[in-house]
Order: sequence, then C-alpha cells, then structure tokens
Amino acid sequence: MKPRHKRFLLIGIALVLLGGATALVLNAFNDNLVFFHTPTEVAEGKVPQGRSFRVGGMVLAGSLTRDADGQSVRFVITDTAKTVPVFYKGALPDLFKDGKGAVAQGALGADGVFVATEVLAKHDENYMPPEAKDAIDRAHKTAQTLN
Repeated sequence: MKPRHKRFLLIGIALVLLGGATALVLNAFNDNLVFFHTPTEVAEGKVPQGRSFRVGGMVLAGSLTRDADGQSVRFVITDTAKTVPVFYKGALPDLFKDGKGAVAQGALGADGVFVATEVLAKHDENYMPPEAKDAIDRAHKTAQTLN
C-alpha cells in the first residue's frame, strides 16, 4: 500500500472515531439535559412525557401538607395563572415555605401530579430563580392583557 493510501486510511479511521466519540458525548448530554417549564406550560401539556424537567414558581400559600410518614410532602407551585400539584419524598430545604419561590425537578405522573426528585428554594429575601421570575412576569402580563 502506498503512503498516500495509508494516510487516507488513517484519516478515514480518525474521522470515524471522532464521529463515534461525538455521538456518545451528544447522547450523554441529551440524557442529562433538564429543561425548565412553568406551571402554565405544564397545564397546557407542553412538557416532555416520561422525561425529567424542572417546574418553578411560587409555593401556593396553604398548600403545603405532610403525609403521615413525615418524609413525604405535597404542595402546589403556581405562576399566578396556573398551578401544578407536587409530591416530594425527602427533606425539604430549610428556606422552603408557603408563598416563597421554589423549583422542583422530577417528572409528571400519569395522574397529573409532578413527582419531584429534588426541590430547591430561594436563598434570600430578594432571590428567585430567573426562570421562575420570568414565568411569573409573563403570567402577570398575560393576566393584564386579558382583563
């Protein structure tokens, strides 16, 4: 085999290996990608079925209840336009309270209840996750245009 053919063969093998590695990286990235959705998007069915995503907004005042086992909680997240019931089993962050901003990560169950695997709460009086703040601002604007 001529040196020129060997070089083309090596370049071809390198391109195939590079393409395979790129495909593996993109597949792993896609599996770990988690999108943020608002309660309005969840209510309208614009969320992935069977995939993990985040939903955020304000914890509806008076909606926080603990199950008998003491480890499970139920609450409702709202963007002031729509609400999403959430079930979470585990310890909540210390700053998690009614009427405060929160983001839950998990998946939507067949019954319409969001089953969270992780719950995040705001960490000071002025902080709210940017996605949740944008969602609430959009919901307020939509409500104002409808009135």
